[in-house]
Amino acid sequence: MTAKILTIDIETAPFESLTWGLWDQNIGLNQIQKETSILSYAAKWLHSKQVLYSDTSGKGASQTRNDLKLLGEIWTLLDAADIVVAQNGAAFDIKRINARMVAAGLPPYSPIRVIDTKLVAKKHFAFSSNRLEWLGKYLAGQDKYKHSKYEGMELWIECLKDNKDAWKEMKKYNIIDTLLCEKVYLRLRPWMDQHPNMGAYTAELEPVCTKCGSKEVESRGTRKLQQGVYQRYWCQSCRGWSRGKVMLLPIEKRRSMLA
Repeated sequence: MTAKILTIDIETAPFESLTWGLWDQNIGLNQIQKETSILSYAAKWLHSKQVLYSDTSGKGASQTRNDLKLLGEIWTLLDAADIVVAQNGAAFDIKRINARMVAAGLPPYSPIRVIDTKLVAKKHFAFSSNRLEWLGKYLAGQDKYKHSKYEGMELWIECLKDNKDAWKEMKKYNIIDTLLCEKVYLRLRPWMDQHPNMGAYTAELEPVCTKCGSKEVESRGTRKLQQGVYQRYWCQSCRGWSRGKVMLLPIEKRRSMLA
């Protein structure tokens, strides 16, 4: 048994609204003409070579905002996952997915742990930017996909028109973002101090790395915390640090310590 880790990225349709100008507009609810929806998603299981992709194309412009089929597919993926990795996932992707699912009448999927690579980067480092475009280039040496034919909002507008060429570009954009997010996650993982404990997802009785689940861990000194002293471990696979849960100090010493 091991943790099922899914990386996912969604692309959404923009709101359509009526406005009186271009700058500093406050949009009232009665100005919204069309609600946002999910246009496409790309997802990948960790250690799998396959990237899953689906979108709302092929049924004409009147159906590109109909994301019910996509929601069912995403629900199945999230329900099977233990951990979900996404860039800006905590603030956007997962919440947007949840909003569309509850509106569609879907029940909650099974509980997941969300790892947001943007929040991890912000917490532990001072990168010049925490955007995926920069993290991918800085950490993985890979550029984010640039729209070759449809720039910026034009790509989304053309996809809403069910333009086949635009959908091809959206697919590349979506898939490359997912692959890039996974690479960034793997680079950041050893530094994470609140990564879900991989030891909870294995039946192994010997110590495993709390971050990557590898059994290639070696004892390296002790870690002294406010409440006591613990064995320290270093992972030869991901090079992350963990500690034992059993306090090393004898009971007499623990009784004499003050808090």
